[in-house]
Amino acid sequence: MIALYSVEEAKKSILRRIPLQQEAYSPILLSRTETLFGAGVTPPEAVQIILRTVAEEGDLALRRWSSLLDNFNEDKLIITAGEMDAAWNSLPWEVQEAMRNSSQRIRTFHQNQPVTNWLTNSMGGELGQRFTPLARVGVYVPGGTAPLPSSLLMSVVPAQVAGTKNFVVCTPPPVHPTILAAAHICGLNSIIQIGGAQAIAAMAFGTKSVPRVDKIVGAGNLFVTLAKQQLYGIVGIDGLAGPTETMVIADGSANPVWLAADLLAQAEHDVQASAILLTPDRILAQEVQIQVQKQLSNLSRKEIIASSLHNRGGIVLTESIEEAAALANEYAAEHLCLSVQDPYSLLDRINNAGGFFVGEHSFEVLGDYAAGPSHIMPTSGTARFASPLNVLDFVKISSIIALDPETARQLSPIAACLAEREQLTAHAAAAQARMEESK
Repeated sequence: MIALYSVEEAKKSILRRIPLQQEAYSPILLSRTETLFGAGVTPPEAVQIILRTVAEEGDLALRRWSSLLDNFNEDKLIITAGEMDAAWNSLPWEVQEAMRNSSQRIRTFHQNQPVTNWLTNSMGGELGQRFTPLARVGVYVPGGTAPLPSSLLMSVVPAQVAGTKNFVVCTPPPVHPTILAAAHICGLNSIIQIGGAQAIAAMAFGTKSVPRVDKIVGAGNLFVTLAKQQLYGIVGIDGLAGPTETMVIADGSANPVWLAADLLAQAEHDVQASAILLTPDRILAQEVQIQVQKQLSNLSRKEIIASSLHNRGGIVLTESIEEAAALANEYAAEHLCLSVQDPYSLLDRINNAGGFFVGEHSFEVLGDYAAGPSHIMPTSGTARFASPLNVLDFVKISSIIALDPETARQLSPIAACLAEREQLTAHAAAAQARMEESK
């Protein structure tokens, strides 16, 4: 059963944001961490150990951590293009066709994103920006309790549109054939079967088997997120992904069968996933409760779903749709679904969401696989300032400054004045030298 909450109850529980640094670790996680790394070692400290050893020992550390953490003892780290081809050929035709269609929609969507070099001569000489693709991108593809080939497509295809040519893709062993097939359809040459913090470390520092990358993208578990957090500045990072989350705003016009299905789909990810419905309609809320219970019994991951809904999910009864919109804006969900009669008027009231799913036919599962935008979106309330993965994540911008002599002459006194005020006399002297030359 999915619980009903008042707004005040929800603010103290399922709507309450806890920063990553303050997130409480479960006793089971702490116990396992201490078993593997030593008494009193916390998850962030365990990640520090992994990062340090990979930086110092390279492939030797990768194999040791793969054996200890993933029970993977093969010497072979790299899966070749031939093996990816074989995996592709082993798939049923309908799966191949679904993957082709998905990858093409992702590519078409991102090709529409404007990313253009520009110059202006309206300010004296030429000023502008140049967009340069990142030379090598690292992609982490989660393995965990379910293989996610869609995450590979959602990461690699936008980068290819941006112009990136070289990829290092890491995923936990054993690698599922559909992930290999996704790599094949993207034209990749290899996949490295390493997971967890050790994979992030390998891509950040480089080893004999794993080339160093310019930026790492892709979600992962807690240890992956902690590794990205600790390596920020050494390598580019797309963001720190918390548990996935969906928030739905619905009114009396919404279909309770569909709403229940969408909440169950979100809760299926893992026990930390959040599936939250906001509605002012008590009858709808009760119908959704009934449907959740009815549909849950037929699902293969019903234990995970039930735990997720119990710990992180719920239905919040609001006074109005307007109050629901205000709560959604404050919560800043990864996915915000607007299952209301007039979704566009509601859309205008909300600024904070990783993705807006407008109307009941634009349900979140389509965004996960085939709509077009990358499903790698900001979580944990970071949609207040962060964006979904997109072409701009795979380019860097350089400023172009090519001033003409007259403009330089006019600007030099300004620069000299400000430099003197900042007590940077060498800066002022450099500007004054140009001023003397122009006399």
